[in-house]
Amino acid sequence: MRFIDEVRIEVRAGHGGAGCVSFRREKYIPKGGPDGGDGGRGGHVILVASRRKNTLQELYLRKRLIAKNGQPGMGSDRHGRNADDIVVEVPLGTIVKDEHGHVLKDLSQDGERYILARGGAGGLGNAHFATSTNRAPRYAQPGEPGEAGIRWLELKLMADVGLAGLPNAGKSTLLARISNARPKIADYPFTTLAPKLGQVFMDDGDGFVVADVPGLIEGAHQGRGLGARFLRHLERTAFLLHVVDASCFEGKSIAAQVREIERELEGYGPGMAGKPRLLVLNKIDLLDADGRRQALAAAREFALPVYAISAVTGEGVQPMLRAVYERLLHARGETR
Repeated sequence: MRFIDEVRIEVRAGHGGAGCVSFRREKYIPKGGPDGGDGGRGGHVILVASRRKNTLQELYLRKRLIAKNGQPGMGSDRHGRNADDIVVEVPLGTIVKDEHGHVLKDLSQDGERYILARGGAGGLGNAHFATSTNRAPRYAQPGEPGEAGIRWLELKLMADVGLAGLPNAGKSTLLARISNARPKIADYPFTTLAPKLGQVFMDDGDGFVVADVPGLIEGAHQGRGLGARFLRHLERTAFLLHVVDASCFEGKSIAAQVREIERELEGYGPGMAGKPRLLVLNKIDLLDADGRRQALAAAREFALPVYAISAVTGEGVQPMLRAVYERLLHARGETR
């Protein structure tokens, strides 16, 4: 399934049904009164945040959400039927905007509901308008129109920790090593084409969610290589694991790799640049003892907590995970 994180849709709620003009016609009752029933409510268009969803694919394909109108009222005080609502599940982290880009709702809790377009109320039948001076009203209310318009939906993944790094830094391999995610892994850049989520489980049964985005390239914060769209999926994370290739296989030094990602984070905005980071030196299985010492020395230049690991063999991964978990517990105000 294609990963869709932004979609424009047309929404139209149902109109309310018209109230009825009717009078009783009963045998032996020569002066029957008004008995027109009310119209039914038009259908709402409702979004529900759900953990079962991870893409806006369904809405991307539908394009339009149009609810049915309420039924008109009938005689004998019979009310028209309310129209069924259209209910669509969306991923946690879906932001709803109007056609001008103003944020209307941020759906961040599982089961949270938002009425995207409200159905019109049904009109009152003539039975409501009878008075002592007007015992036979010959009018009823029309149903109210439903809300309609253009809405933009934007997805920002809900994750505790984000993986950031250049292409081929080994982020997908690390995600597969530490979580239940099974991303595509290959020895060429841009293997990952869409953001991925993985659930990490710790020994005490608790855990956290990790987000991996495609490798960032120079100019990502300006949209090059869809980098700006990928970076936004890291906005909600508590901190980042900055993954670098300690073997420098692509010919870039550790310092050059770190600085390139730092420039993209700073270019995206202060919120991203100021996010706490742990520096992860990956692929240490490709280094000898002297190479490892040199890599650690180069990493310490950046005054960040450093963890040397191999996502392939698992070396150093558990201590890193424990440090990540303890930081998350501290951020939540918990201890274990």
